[in-house]
Amino acid sequence: MRIIGINIPDNKKIEYSLPYIFGIGLPVAKQIVKMAKIDPNTRAKDLTQPEINRLREIIEKDYKIEGDLRREIMTNIKRLRELQIYRGSRHIRGLPVRGQRTKTNSRTRRGNVRRTAGSGRKPAASPT
Repeated sequence: MRIIGINIPDNKKIEYSLPYIFGIGLPVAKQIVKMAKIDPNTRAKDLTQPEINRLREIIEKDYKIEGDLRREIMTNIKRLRELQIYRGSRHIRGLPVRGQRTKTNSRTRRGNVRRTAGSGRKPAASPT
């Protein structure tokens, strides 16, 4: 099934299918289902056309999703970079932006880069 150009899984309940759309999480999906007056236990494949149209109208009217949201996020980051704000410089360097420690625990942001002398070294050759 497609809603707003995004394929959502058919066999899941509708409130768990909607978060496949970028910009809609589980709490927002539950809100949307309640606003559309759809039973939360309904599977996505069992929705009728009027229910799908109600969902589509609510999402388009009230929420910024997919391309528009991605574009807004990118322009916000670009603005931080251009103003040379500290957060922008962290984005440029690919480091954590929100004040996390970086001596350890920044693997997901930097990639699995090991910068100390002993880490990643091959084991010593065994004597023959």
